Amino acid sequence: MSFDEDRPAPRKRPVTVPRRRSPLGLAIGVMAVLAVLTVALANVWTEAAWYDQVGYFAVWRTEWVARIALFAIGAVVAGVAVWGSLRWAKSARPALTASRNTPLDQYREQIRPIERVVTLVLPAVVGLIAGGAVSARWDQVLAFMNRTAFGYTDPQFNLDASFYVFTLPVLRLVVGFVLAIAILSTVLAAFVHLLYGGISGGGRVFVASKGARTQLGILGFIVMLAIAGNYVLDRFSLVLNQGDRFAGASYTDVNAILPARSILAGIAVLVAVMFLLVIWRGDWRIPATGVGLMALSAIVIGGVYPAIVQNFQVDPNAQEYEAPYIQRDIDATLHAYGLDGVEVNQYQARTEANADALRADADTTAQIRLLDPNVVAPTFQQLQQNKQYYSFPENLTVDRYRINDEVRDTVIAVRQLNLDGLSAENRSWVNDTTVFTHGFGVVAAYGNKVTSDGRPQFYQSGIPSTGELGDYEPRIYFGDSVPAYSIVGAPEGTAPWELDFPDDDAGGQVNNTYQGDGGPVIGNLFAKMMYALKFGEQQILFSDRVTNESQILYYRDPIERVSRVAPYLKLDSTTYPAVVDGRVVWVVDGYTSTPDFPYAATVTSADLFANTDTLNPAVLNYIRNSVKATVDAYDGSVTLYAWDPEDPILQTWQKVFPSTLVPYSEMTSDLMSHMRYPEDLFSVQRYQLTRYHVADAADFYSGQDFWANPVDPTEETQLQPPYYLTLQMPGQDVPAFSLTSTFIPGGNSDRQVLTGFVAVNSETGHKAGVKDPDYGKFRLLELPRDATVSGPGQVQNQFRSDPEAQNVLNLLRQGETDVINGNLLTLPVGGGLLYVQPVYVRSSQGTQFPLLQKVFVSFGDQVGFADTLSGALDQIFGSGSTVDPTDPVQPTDPAQPTDPTQPVDPDVSAARAALRTALADAQQALTDGQAALADGDFAAYGEAQDALAEALGRAARAEADLDAATDPGANAGSTPTPAPTPTPTPSASPASV
Repeated sequence: MSFDEDRPAPRKRPVTVPRRRSPLGLAIGVMAVLAVLTVALANVWTEAAWYDQVGYFAVWRTEWVARIALFAIGAVVAGVAVWGSLRWAKSARPALTASRNTPLDQYREQIRPIERVVTLVLPAVVGLIAGGAVSARWDQVLAFMNRTAFGYTDPQFNLDASFYVFTLPVLRLVVGFVLAIAILSTVLAAFVHLLYGGISGGGRVFVASKGARTQLGILGFIVMLAIAGNYVLDRFSLVLNQGDRFAGASYTDVNAILPARSILAGIAVLVAVMFLLVIWRGDWRIPATGVGLMALSAIVIGGVYPAIVQNFQVDPNAQEYEAPYIQRDIDATLHAYGLDGVEVNQYQARTEANADALRADADTTAQIRLLDPNVVAPTFQQLQQNKQYYSFPENLTVDRYRINDEVRDTVIAVRQLNLDGLSAENRSWVNDTTVFTHGFGVVAAYGNKVTSDGRPQFYQSGIPSTGELGDYEPRIYFGDSVPAYSIVGAPEGTAPWELDFPDDDAGGQVNNTYQGDGGPVIGNLFAKMMYALKFGEQQILFSDRVTNESQILYYRDPIERVSRVAPYLKLDSTTYPAVVDGRVVWVVDGYTSTPDFPYAATVTSADLFANTDTLNPAVLNYIRNSVKATVDAYDGSVTLYAWDPEDPILQTWQKVFPSTLVPYSEMTSDLMSHMRYPEDLFSVQRYQLTRYHVADAADFYSGQDFWANPVDPTEETQLQPPYYLTLQMPGQDVPAFSLTSTFIPGGNSDRQVLTGFVAVNSETGHKAGVKDPDYGKFRLLELPRDATVSGPGQVQNQFRSDPEAQNVLNLLRQGETDVINGNLLTLPVGGGLLYVQPVYVRSSQGTQFPLLQKVFVSFGDQVGFADTLSGALDQIFGSGSTVDPTDPVQPTDPAQPTDPTQPVDPDVSAARAALRTALADAQQALTDGQAALADGDFAAYGEAQDALAEALGRAARAEADLDAATDPGANAGSTPTPAPTPTPTPSASPASV
């Protein structure tokens, strides 16, 4: 093909008269653009106002400055590169001869009218896409710029772990960006050269002009250098591999793939030079040969050779060859998940009980939690909801509080606002936004106590809130079950209109005016307009209740608030309330994590029982509970405490967002006492312990001692969750609030025996700013390999197979009641493993809420089943083995004299005899009722209940007479309180005595 120096004269085109544009269409277009810009402005302004009010404006500003800067850099570089490539290709096109009406000529004619537009629009589109992709990696770039060393060196390249966590992702971003833009520019340039004659020919021979050779040669050089860079970075990525048996670089990776990638990187650089040679030599066979050589090398050196090493050298001797690399994986994984300090004890669990077995563990058995927080939520709802517009969460919280100088395990919940409880006629914008603005108070019950009919024994309840927690601010404006936004506050002197709490004495309700600082002020017209656009509600503009003193509360979920002010944290899937220093606060656990820690094994959300969708990314191999956050339930204030200040990822983000974290040393003693070990973190760690409790590389390779987390025997669609319990592990001096879990054999075995039990100390301490030194300590009990101690599934089967227990439960199921199994707890007491499971009874019709009626216990092969925990334990360990705090009757017999050497007053003797007789009659009535229920004789059961009530009444009167006789002034002016009379019902088990 020949080229002329002169281009043909352009064809004359007919003159076109521009059409007049419609003023209406122009106006509509302008209005549409203004509307979009106004909505965008409203969203940006309200976001800035929220961050400013909550005190974290610098976080929002830093993030968006970084996003905008990276977007601009990515967009400009990509757009200019593509535009420059197009301009270069167009300017280098040769002069064309007279048209021969070829297909290319036709394409050129079709493209010519839009050529200028394409030259501008295509780079702009590429720039927008590239800028968005780079902008989305703002967090990686800022972390890289402020990186902190881990102090942990990988054993292969002797690089600090910070290189893999902070530097390598940014290097990959840069190399990948350059490679993508270079390839796109090459393709576009080749197309332009082909279209305008810079490249011609067909089959195996083609000719390129000098300009085409120069541009394509340079672009090819850049592409090959980027490929070489990828090979170099791939070398370091080998330590991040996740193999079938272990993580990190294996023997084959280090001895075959690593040198292969070095060789391939060198070949890519050589091929890059070949692309430059084509500029002068004009022979495309040189780089083509180089590309072919590189492809062949990638197959042979990068694929075939490693396969030969693996199959013929490593596999026959894998245990020996892989041992040092497995040890690297074990060491790195234990460090990455904070498991390198686990205290492992061989536990010779006994399976036979004796009368004295529990005495050494009396403190633990006295704190056994019988209230299942995942079962009793409907009971809280029925007994403490108070009004239909209040609600409790489906899963309650286990915490501990100091009551009467004793720390007690507690099940606690916040009474939050639930507008769905209102009838349709009571729903309006005014009610939803300005009247029903907050919940009210907390409800707390002893974890190990119930009333005689199985209800939780509340020590904080009611509206207004009363109980053992003292005075605190009960209004709940922020929580996970509140309206999307509320408008609160009013000018001084205005009659309050926010519903505070219902009160018959106050005409039906007490109103209140919000006095906190929980949201941006919305008093002026501009602010009203912005929020009206944000929430799509015109009433904000026109309502008289939006005054100069009004605040708008939004982003009210504690997890959402923390995630916005600390975007670098991965948050626990649950938050819990605590009454601290006269306030209700929500505690949120924050994690720093990464999927790029060298040699550490990854964990994914699918591996865990808990909902860890908030642990984003879903794949990680390093995690620390670095931040404890609190959100005030009244004013929404967020405080971020640096809980693990030594964590290098947290230190990095402290450089990015300075002055946003508070040292945990500033925690008050009350707040410190309510911190706990987070459940999601424990779920991740216990999963890794199923394999990484094996410390020997050879044993790890065989996998014969791997464990598994058992399936929840009460909910077989998920793994058994960890449980918060107060217990004393072997090696501990006193019981401690702990998070516990069990292990069973791994693999495909159906043998569900217990192989291990782990507890992490969740007791943070009671001193201001001082963590308990034992907090976070893991204690792992390994059972002998040849032991046969029942696992949770086997114990649940024991309970279901116990004939006496099932006779009673089957009778209950035949009535209008359902039987619900509570959490199956495991405790190392009595030298063995004790299982405890509360059993609840719930009406199957009408008002439904579960009541604790029975307790299962298991020790070895023995099963206890009784109305109370102490009764069930006595069946296994013998009478008087322990004291159950759920029993209403005290352990000492008031019918017996306190000092038999002293003379007894006749009145005292008579009162004691009457009390003894009444208690004996009550016990007999209870026994008769149990027998009648087992026989299905509901008439006899009712008679026994009447006799029980009568005997309890006599016992109460006898006790009052005894008190009066022993201390005549003690009961002056008082009347004896009658004992509660149980309601006869054939569908509930008899009341406990």
